[in-house]
Amino acid sequence: MVRFGVVGCGAIHSTHCDAIKGIDGAVLTGVYDIIPAKAKAAAEKYDVIAVKSLNDLFNRVDAICVCVPSGLHSAIGVKAAKAGKHVVSEKPIDVSVAHALAMINACRENKVKLGVISQHRFAKDMQELQQAAQGGELGKLVQGDAYIKWYRTQAYYDSGDWRGTWKLDGGGCLMNQGVHYVDMIQWVMGGVKAVQAQIRTACHNIEVEDTACALIEYKNGAVGVIQGSTSIYPGLSERVEVHGQYGTVVLEGDRTKLWKVDPEAPLDPSPYGNGVTKQPTPKEDVVGNSGTDGTGASDPSAIWGEQHRLQLEDFTKAVIDDRDPFITGEMALEPLKVILSIYKSGKRNGARVVL
Repeated sequence: MVRFGVVGCGAIHSTHCDAIKGIDGAVLTGVYDIIPAKAKAAAEKYDVIAVKSLNDLFNRVDAICVCVPSGLHSAIGVKAAKAGKHVVSEKPIDVSVAHALAMINACRENKVKLGVISQHRFAKDMQELQQAAQGGELGKLVQGDAYIKWYRTQAYYDSGDWRGTWKLDGGGCLMNQGVHYVDMIQWVMGGVKAVQAQIRTACHNIEVEDTACALIEYKNGAVGVIQGSTSIYPGLSERVEVHGQYGTVVLEGDRTKLWKVDPEAPLDPSPYGNGVTKQPTPKEDVVGNSGTDGTGASDPSAIWGEQHRLQLEDFTKAVIDDRDPFITGEMALEPLKVILSIYKSGKRNGARVVL
């Protein structure tokens, strides 16, 4: 059994606790929060111990889930790694590349596993899209777009003094809410080369952006856009659109809304030189069956659930089997670099920034 402890008993901790409770080979052992009352409430709900210090938690567990504000992920993760504990960090991996690398290196040096939550990669439809895009089923990729047009009230930002700050939130609608679908589009398209962006704080009293629009250049020569917001009332479902030479796929809330490939497309090898030759699969307006439990358009808790469990289950097996988890710290660096480059471009009035 892999004994898990949860650090931070805020909004996301219950998703981790519920997930661990539903995994064979995992057991929830304890929780910790700098506010003892929060830890006590979580401990009573899940029938575990509320410890009084990080060291006490480390002494009782094999792995920890880091559920603290984003700017503290690395600080907690490095301490855990040095204590010989495996680490699961909530997204983003941290708010700076330097801090992210510190946690990655600490985990590698101390021979413990590091996983970073990006649960949408576990959606069946999203995996099928990534395989189709990178396997040549859509032909040469032309454009890849991600839209995260959500809504958050001022009360949401006022609910925690870390929210909407550069220091601990690391950014706004892209770093906090949009990071998942930034990761999805860069994963599906095969990586980002450069960005040009405009960012705004349009509707909220916060330090960071609540509106962002970016033009994306991908490593394979395709282009696209990323649009993020927490100012779009009443909030729209997150959406990915991928257009290739022979077809288009549209996912909304991790579920396929359109999958249309030219049935007369030639049986060509993959345009990306990986030797894959795949007959296009004719699918149209197919609704997937493995998407999220809901959309985070207006309710952040609606997107949490089964896919967290699947990712934590994979992490548990990675510890038991002594292998890397499906999503490593190095993989989590990619969406962070994209978002930080968008911020840099936005601060330079849309100048092109190469990653």
